[in-house]
Amino acid sequence: MSVDKNQSKQKISNIDIFKRCLLIVLAGASLFVSSGLALAFGLLFALIFGSVWSKPVKKVSKYLLQFCVVGIGFGMNLVESLKSGKEGMLFTIVSVVVVMVVGMLFARFLKVDRKAGYLVSAGTAICGGSAIAATAPVVKADDNQMSVALGTVFVLNAIALFIFPYIGHEWLKMDQLQFGEWAAIAIHDTSSVVGAAAAFDASYFANTSTPNVALETATLIKLTRALWIIPLAFATMFIFKEKGSKVSIPWFILWFVVAMIINTYCGLPECISKFLVMISKRGLALTIFLIGTGLSVKTIKEVGPRPLIQGVLLWAVIGVMSAAVIKLM
Repeated sequence: MSVDKNQSKQKISNIDIFKRCLLIVLAGASLFVSSGLALAFGLLFALIFGSVWSKPVKKVSKYLLQFCVVGIGFGMNLVESLKSGKEGMLFTIVSVVVVMVVGMLFARFLKVDRKAGYLVSAGTAICGGSAIAATAPVVKADDNQMSVALGTVFVLNAIALFIFPYIGHEWLKMDQLQFGEWAAIAIHDTSSVVGAAAAFDASYFANTSTPNVALETATLIKLTRALWIIPLAFATMFIFKEKGSKVSIPWFILWFVVAMIINTYCGLPECISKFLVMISKRGLALTIFLIGTGLSVKTIKEVGPRPLIQGVLLWAVIGVMSAAVIKLM
């Protein structure tokens, strides 16, 4: 009997080793493929094998994303980027308020838990998981409420990476600037915004004289949008009448601005800036793969139908509204 148990443990151990080795191999492969294909690798791995090294993977993807976003800043000109993104900044102010109000109305109508519904709205209005992570301590959300909100946003982020570039080019006939603005406003997490914009540029405008306009515009507007975490967190304190809660501020945004300033005003050699941007883009593909590995069957079940319906409806509102405004301008 004990021999059978030992054999079983050995078998499980071998399976775990295989999963971890495969995760490492696919992670390495994701450095050399498109963002969409990297996400597909991650999703397939998670749905077939489940989560592997879930806590380390989450931590690595979180910080890798921040480093990559800062690296992209070394390829951007501050003056030109501000000119490209100023219209999107106006959309941000309007859309954040509209999405928060409409999101809570949807949550109430669908009878979604108040805190979970608020987190889904915050994630949709600003920057996905970062906004949820920043506001969850303020509303004193429990692990289940956070997982529901994060799961909802994560599912929609994964879908956005696949469908937004196609819809933007084939259905809406957007140029790079328009798509960059739309992606930054209508997609939740920074990683998915950057990934979708990079895929759009690479798929449809790789051979133009300005191959990264959508990526640069989307990154700038999304990071400007992320600054709204700060006022939202303080407003949340009054809405939920909680005191003494800590606010998580995405400080990497400031480093992104510093990188742009260095590239614009400090005469950084072009070979260095191109190298940093290249490494950052490859790192983003790896980040997206790691994020994809977190979407297990368990996560999908935890989301449940009502928060997901709220998220989809809210996503449709912001997506249609922002696309209409961008195309009319």
